[in-house]
Amino acid sequence: MWTEENNRLKKTFTFEDFVSAFGFMTRVAIIAEKMDHHPNWSNVYNTVSFELNTHDAGDIVTEKDHKLAAEIDKLI
Repeated sequence: MWTEENNRLKKTFTFEDFVSAFGFMTRVAIIAEKMDHHPNWSNVYNTVSFELNTHDAGDIVTEKDHKLAAEIDKLI
């Protein structure tokens, strides 16, 4: 479940291993590029964490962030 905190939409995903996590990140990258909305994210081994907000709107959560979050959820 995505949570909104400090003007960021946040969620962490855990995978079986690094290769699975990296594959997920690759699929997210393709979607983000098509949407021209790029996430703040981090990866450590099998964990991928997101903090979404819209930089050109003043670093707040916008509809663009909710749409990207929904697309990310479809990948699981």
